[in-house]
Amino acid sequence: MEKVKTLIFDVNETLLDLSPLKASINNALNNEQAANIWFAELLQYSLVDSITDTYHDFSEIAAAVLKMNTEKHNKDFSDEEIRDILKPITRLNAYPEVGEGLERLKKKGFQLIAFSNGKPAVLNEQIEFAGLTKYFDKILSVEAVKKYKPHPETYSYVLKEANSEAENTMMVAAHGWDITGAMRAGLKTAFIQRPGKFIFPLAGKPTLETANIMTLAEELINQSV
Repeated sequence: MEKVKTLIFDVNETLLDLSPLKASINNALNNEQAANIWFAELLQYSLVDSITDTYHDFSEIAAAVLKMNTEKHNKDFSDEEIRDILKPITRLNAYPEVGEGLERLKKKGFQLIAFSNGKPAVLNEQIEFAGLTKYFDKILSVEAVKKYKPHPETYSYVLKEANSEAENTMMVAAHGWDITGAMRAGLKTAFIQRPGKFIFPLAGKPTLETANIMTLAEELINQSV
């Protein structure tokens, strides 16, 4: 395998545990599957924007999709109540192994980049709250290109910002759709096996499949020795 020099990390569910946000949505709609449905539709409507050359920031789409789902459950929440339900998005903890895994990778000289569909203000607040800011060389949002992952332009953008070539760059994500997009853009990929997350069978195998960020660090460091 060509030596990996740059690691691009998806944020939500790859580094950060969405459980508090999911609980907030599920409680508001009194349905244990409400958050999973909301998240899937959030991705769906972000892609609608991308393929129709339109752009609303991720927080706008998140609120609009939640509003749609509250109506589906015959509930009437105000815009302020919708914002309150979604408020935990900026107060998410990292998974337990993330900090140590990132620290090991940083010490070994990998360039580390956080890259999210989230708008910059929310993304930076998330990373700071989770105590991860010090590990990243860059924290980037798709807002710069106004297309959402997995659109090819998003990966071209992050490669340019990282001053890195695709063959030396690895996208790290717990989402099959993100892995698929990065793979088709020519990047190496590492699928993080978070609970309930699976690789898209029609995309081919990622470069690496591993349990978490610590096991990823161990594997990459061993390969670079």
